[in-house]
Amino acid sequence: MLSSPLVVQIPPSMQMTDEQFFDFCQVNRDLRIERNQFGEISIMSPTGSETGNRNFNLAGQLYVWTEKDGTGICFDSSTGFKLSTGAERSPDACWIKLSRWNALSSEQQQRFAPICPDFVVELRSPSDNLKPLKEKMEEYMKEPGVQLGLLIDRKHRRVYIYRPDVPEEYLENPATVSGESVLPGFVLSLNKVW
Repeated sequence: MLSSPLVVQIPPSMQMTDEQFFDFCQVNRDLRIERNQFGEISIMSPTGSETGNRNFNLAGQLYVWTEKDGTGICFDSSTGFKLSTGAERSPDACWIKLSRWNALSSEQQQRFAPICPDFVVELRSPSDNLKPLKEKMEEYMKEPGVQLGLLIDRKHRRVYIYRPDVPEEYLENPATVSGESVLPGFVLSLNKVW
């Protein structure tokens, strides 16, 4: 298992189109692959079993709230999104308002949708470096449409909270985290995530 992402730099003459990158990701389904705005490809191995379980719990809580709320849809960690910078990213869990999602064509919805979710969550694995995850969260916060982001650092039992145009803040060992006004009534219980 890779302890940190393997970053592959592609010469400009060999850059993949969006279609080629999508196909590349489809034939390498066992890897988590992202591409930054400069065309660099990050290849990550699947998470360890414990992290996968914690992420599933997190995504499950978001799913249950989403089904009750009915104003949006949620996605798991294997979903890619094309950001306005050209980067393709895959948050560990996320949510998009139905009105924004339904504004996309069916073809856009079937590929790496050209949209940044309203709410994004990243869960730090024991082997993850914190700095690249914080950079990824800051990248999300510059995107149109995003309203709230959580970076959950299990190693230090901290939750970093991101909002557009607001400095990062963090909570030490919280039992729960609110979805604030973005996800009214959503409260993420961290007892099974820690």
